[in-house]
Amino acid sequence: MNRKALVATVVLCAVTVTGAPAQVSSPADHTALLALYEDFSEARRPIVIDGVPDYSAATVESQRQELERLRARLDSIDPEAWSVSEKIDYLLVRARMDGADFQHRVVRPWARDPGLWVDAVRRTPYSEVSASGGGPEALQSRLRAASTILEQARETLTNASGELARMAIRQLERSDGVNQGEPRRATPPEGVIGWYWDLLGRVEQQAPELMGDARQALAAVEGFRDWLAENEPRMTTPAWVGRENYDWYLRHVLLMPYTADDLRLIAARELARARTFLEIEEHRNRGLPPIEPASSAEEHAARVREAEDLIRAFIEQYTLLTIPDGTPPRFETDAFWIARPGGKRHFWEEITYRDPLNNHIHASIPGHRLDSLVQRRETRPVRRGYRDGVRAEGWAFYIEEMFLQAGLLDDRPRARELFYIAQLKRAARVPAELRLQTGQYTLQDAIDFLIDQVPLMEADLARYDLQIYLRRPSYGMNYVMGKVQLEALLSDRALQLGDAFDLGEFHDEFLSAGPIPISLIRWEMTGLDDEVRLLW
Repeated sequence: MNRKALVATVVLCAVTVTGAPAQVSSPADHTALLALYEDFSEARRPIVIDGVPDYSAATVESQRQELERLRARLDSIDPEAWSVSEKIDYLLVRARMDGADFQHRVVRPWARDPGLWVDAVRRTPYSEVSASGGGPEALQSRLRAASTILEQARETLTNASGELARMAIRQLERSDGVNQGEPRRATPPEGVIGWYWDLLGRVEQQAPELMGDARQALAAVEGFRDWLAENEPRMTTPAWVGRENYDWYLRHVLLMPYTADDLRLIAARELARARTFLEIEEHRNRGLPPIEPASSAEEHAARVREAEDLIRAFIEQYTLLTIPDGTPPRFETDAFWIARPGGKRHFWEEITYRDPLNNHIHASIPGHRLDSLVQRRETRPVRRGYRDGVRAEGWAFYIEEMFLQAGLLDDRPRARELFYIAQLKRAARVPAELRLQTGQYTLQDAIDFLIDQVPLMEADLARYDLQIYLRRPSYGMNYVMGKVQLEALLSDRALQLGDAFDLGEFHDEFLSAGPIPISLIRWEMTGLDDEVRLLW
């Protein structure tokens, strides 16, 4: 099969490496698994009534009981005689169920995390008041829902964390300095409350009939801020999940062959490695002038386009992977231009305004945006609906260094320094997250750690990232550990194939396996089951 066909199709069976006879499929049992997966997918969808998510105690308990019934159905299925591909489906369904169990048993964001409720109303004031946003009627519905959502929040936050409450208050009151996902403004409003004030002004000019609803929504958001501030001293539940729960999540949900101790050792090595290479590169380039950041939106846009042209030409020249038919001729960038007061820039702006290559490789091509395009063509039901963060971020981080080592930056020595700084940042996340999730660090401790470890790091981007890792256990380690697993898989495959190994074909085969845990991709691509045996 040529590489283009490999991307356009899916791998339906494991790669044979031992000459052993293929396993016999069990169509009836596998069909039962697929039916169970459909029922599970339906059961875990949030219940939303008139735009308001229902996290009442009765609803949450009903969902938990339904998950238990579905798990009993899964336990009644025996995949012993299935093919490798079918067994992978079984493990994926089981991991999704374990993830839902973890949410109900440990994370419980509806009861612990005020940020869940802030997130539920945060985007409402981004709405256009004009008909292009669904019209005044749609905006009115969202404004009324915001008030109801925050009323429910006060009833449901029965085990709230003070640390998470302080994070939510800050989000309500202040711009995070990153403004990811917000409408582009030269001077962004201050926090969620600022955006509601901004909306109020636009409603007054464009749809005065909605002023009552807009004022009520603003009052609800400000009232929720005041309620959090008043009750925060009594919110004593930890924000972190603890070492035992973290290890359980790694094994049962992420299907990783590592513990937190393993992560700590690997991250320390990656951190030292990145710092060593940065120091060597800086010494090598000590006589060269620095890269000056772009001075305008037009210059930044031109640099982004140049970076993408360079990436695409390099991929084609060295056949590093197949770009599927139908791929758009241009991809967006994650670091859009914004002129901040006093010329202030957050970490990724410092990197990207100097040279967009690192960010564009990671986030656009052949990183997240191209990866997502490939995965949207997945036809296998369980894999089609799966999104493994370790696999996604591991690929995007791996290709940064892959391009560096392949020679993309041979003529951009100062840009190589930026790649090593980005590596340092991703490696430093792991010890920061582990210390957050085991209660060794407060959020401010972790912010200070990142600033100390990583050049160009500042408090806004550090806080933005670390808040995610505190609220979503394991997300910070995805990048490094996914890259480590992918590199190990490449090594295994190269040893198996010898002179027949082709890097571009490896990349195509990896992407075609689907957005699933790398331990399962390794099993399917190589036939090696030493990691998967731990999962059973």
